[in-house]
Amino acid sequence: MDTKFKLNKSKQKKLFITGVGTEVGKTVCSAVLTKYFNADYWKPVQSGDLHFSDSMKIKKWVGEGTVCHPETYRFQLAASPHQSAFEEGVVINLDKFMLPETSNNLIIEGAGGLMVPLNGSDFIIDLIKKLRIPAAMVVRNYLGCINHSLLSILALNQKKIKLEYLILNGNFPPATEKVICENIQPETQIIRIPDIEEITQENLENIVKNLERIK
Repeated sequence: MDTKFKLNKSKQKKLFITGVGTEVGKTVCSAVLTKYFNADYWKPVQSGDLHFSDSMKIKKWVGEGTVCHPETYRFQLAASPHQSAFEEGVVINLDKFMLPETSNNLIIEGAGGLMVPLNGSDFIIDLIKKLRIPAAMVVRNYLGCINHSLLSILALNQKKIKLEYLILNGNFPPATEKVICENIQPETQIIRIPDIEEITQENLENIVKNLERIK
């Protein structure tokens, strides 16, 4: 399997960044791809951390000039979106989510993993399906990441959602990486993003430059 990473900048890119779970680095990886593609950014649902939301982090890390489209839903409680919505007497409606109008590239960041509930019947994976765009899945090494990764790949395949990129965030034991990478489709490209000790615009720029050197 060809694991070379080739980014095509010749046409508009719309990509949904998801993960195999929470705290795997979706926002950092979203920042890297937002910078690389010179893209707009959109977080459809923000649950908690409204004082320093993911959109605010993207502006801080990528640059204040980055276009961050308004969230469709914003909730105070840092919890699963359906729980955060419930606490505020809101029911998230999948039909309310519309892709922002832009001629620029667009990076969209989900909440948690694919099966995070939005309401009583819809999950993040259903939002990706509704938006009709490919996914990039962030994986970080931890005990259980193989199981979570392969289940997520199966779920995407079942919904017929294209997994355009597998993003390996940080260092992986070779045996772990091998199993995960052998279970993606041949057309899925692999992006390797190194651990970042401190997230700054300079460090982000260096990572992007390294990505551009991969042919």
